[in-house]
Amino acid sequence: MADKALFEITEDHLETGLRGVPVGYCTTSKVDPELGLHYIGRPIAELAEKDPEEVIFLLLDKRFPDEEELRRFKKELLANAGVEKAVFDSLKALPRDGHPMKWFLHAINALGMVEGADDYSKDALRLIAKVTTVTAAIFRIREGWGEPIEPDPELGYIENFVHMLGVPGLDEEGTKKLTHLMRVFDVLHFDHGGGNLSAFTGKAVASGLADMYESIVGAMCSLAGPRHGKANQECLKFVEECVEKVGGEVSEEAVEKMVRERLANKELIFGFGHAVLRVEDPRATVFCALGDEICADDQNFKMVQTLRSVVPGILKENPKISSPYPNVDLGSGTLLHACGLDNPDYYTVLFGMSRLVGIAIQILYERNLARGGKGLPIIRPKYLFNETGSAAQ
Repeated sequence: MADKALFEITEDHLETGLRGVPVGYCTTSKVDPELGLHYIGRPIAELAEKDPEEVIFLLLDKRFPDEEELRRFKKELLANAGVEKAVFDSLKALPRDGHPMKWFLHAINALGMVEGADDYSKDALRLIAKVTTVTAAIFRIREGWGEPIEPDPELGYIENFVHMLGVPGLDEEGTKKLTHLMRVFDVLHFDHGGGNLSAFTGKAVASGLADMYESIVGAMCSLAGPRHGKANQECLKFVEECVEKVGGEVSEEAVEKMVRERLANKELIFGFGHAVLRVEDPRATVFCALGDEICADDQNFKMVQTLRSVVPGILKENPKISSPYPNVDLGSGTLLHACGLDNPDYYTVLFGMSRLVGIAIQILYERNLARGGKGLPIIRPKYLFNETGSAAQ
């Protein structure tokens, strides 16, 4: 690589959240402003309907597995999917009024106590394998659906997750729709470049040689906030408010009037805009196409499609808005709700269940492969002393 500056940091870059400041490499995924998210150079839309295990293998090994490799990998994940009773017992002792993300953080930490191998590679595989098991258990224990359900050795990664959820009242057709949705949801959320808050936090924690479980707990704490992982939860609430506001008249005219009124009242419009993208998020495009297939008559989904049609044109009227297009969160919560997971408090947990895959694999690179196998040094940015407590204007 040429020995020249990639970036010049000036005072204008301070207190901006490191926006656009390069700090390292990401070997799993990239977000292009015009082309969207790619895993190992492949557009996310091309991967959305693949087996989640196949895409996990791709992120790990930087290539697709052949048929026999995929069979063995699926078997290895299943062999590591079991969770010790002590983890479930600890979940049962938690207060039921705590947000599910706090339960998720606890579950990962508890897994580290009883399953940790103090080996980033082994622990990454174990955590990826077990996260669906503990996530399903969180639903069942917290919602009072019954005891945790064991993995089925005949089922795939996400098929097992839906099996272990055991959503009460979900019939065969509903189970089929939820499984299809969760397979796509999982793949779309596995990774998103190296600089988003949760990935950066997880890697920063790991730079102090915290183990994989501790590092992922840090990453998931970052994901828990409304500016990051809880956005899908907030979007569903927004969509439901929009449906109520128009009184069931989900027409472009009624929705445009409602959106303009919200903007005039300085109310937020959720599900639009992105820090990097300058086009519609390809993941949003995939979700909307899937929604047309599995829940086209759902009133909330009709609102999502109408907002998708109406809002960008309105937002483009403001020259300060550089990204007026739908992002992944616009439709994801609505689809989850339509397919039987109707408590939005769990949507961030489902996001975390998926996203920790990419973060764990990024941690593997930084700890075991970066700098010729030496690993990256501990994160230690420089802060400038400012005795006034406010930056110079």
